[in-house]
Amino acid sequence: MLYWRIEALHLKLKYTWKIARNASNEKTNFLVQVSDGTFNGFGEAAPNIRYGETPELLLKQYQVLLMAGLANVRSMEELLELLTEHTPVNALRFAVESAYLHYFCQHKGIAVHALLGQEAPRQQATCFSLPIMEVGEVQQFIDQNQLYRFQSLKLKVNREQGLDLVQEVLRITDRPLVVDANEGWHEPDDLMHFLEKLDKRRVLFVEQPMPASHVAAYAHIKDKSPLPLVADESVTDQVDMELIRSQFHGVNIKLMKAGGYLNAVRLLKEARKYGLMTMMGCMVETTLGIWSAMQMSSSFDFADLDGFLILEEEPFDLIREKDGMLYLKQ
Repeated sequence: MLYWRIEALHLKLKYTWKIARNASNEKTNFLVQVSDGTFNGFGEAAPNIRYGETPELLLKQYQVLLMAGLANVRSMEELLELLTEHTPVNALRFAVESAYLHYFCQHKGIAVHALLGQEAPRQQATCFSLPIMEVGEVQQFIDQNQLYRFQSLKLKVNREQGLDLVQEVLRITDRPLVVDANEGWHEPDDLMHFLEKLDKRRVLFVEQPMPASHVAAYAHIKDKSPLPLVADESVTDQVDMELIRSQFHGVNIKLMKAGGYLNAVRLLKEARKYGLMTMMGCMVETTLGIWSAMQMSSSFDFADLDGFLILEEEPFDLIREKDGMLYLKQ
């Protein structure tokens, strides 16, 4: 029999993490462990309220999985069957699946990336994300966090301050910039007006500027947009990549949204099939979640894996960051 346990991780942030729809100063993630007494596997859940994921719901769904026979699982096939019959939210599903897969790989002496059919992890460049702030605070934020060491930056924006913030970041630094709107715009014409004012030479692409529900609006502006559009909130565990291609030029795939390594591999293959640019993203996560993402990140075109860098205290120390590059420590 396997022994499972779950533990809340109360994570304080270095600063207020503000995006277009909310702001926070702390985060509650979960550590899931499975063990046979000799070999162990760990997985992280980073719930996101945007997808209806709350700490309370995760704990209730974890208890459902235990009562449904989680401890009696003997193979990945049995685990997947259980997760299908008693489907938890994606963040918990990823934590459970990855914990078991990590345990299996340790038990069998197999590298995680090899089991997934991915390239071996290597040093990985990541962009660094700036939250929404007052324009006058940008210079101090960049200086205090030594952001000149990153090859590229990512800026959270809202409709009210978006253009001013972008222009200020570009004035202060010479780094290429990703603009992330987190569904902040609702009118296509208003969005196009914003996009047309951005510096096409220095802004790499714009992430999810309108709500995922605005399918027709995205399809209408995709070919008119002066900058590539990348889907984030529009890409979860189940997605029609052909439909996504009609709206976007690329996709942001996150393990927490995909609900597991195996589904993330499937989504990556689907995105490649339709010629979409691929980005490996993350939530606010510890280095356990980022370590997991790095098992696949070599196969992606772009990486945004800075979620652990905004934590006041990081509990696992599995990743080292130097000069904007990420390195596996174990």
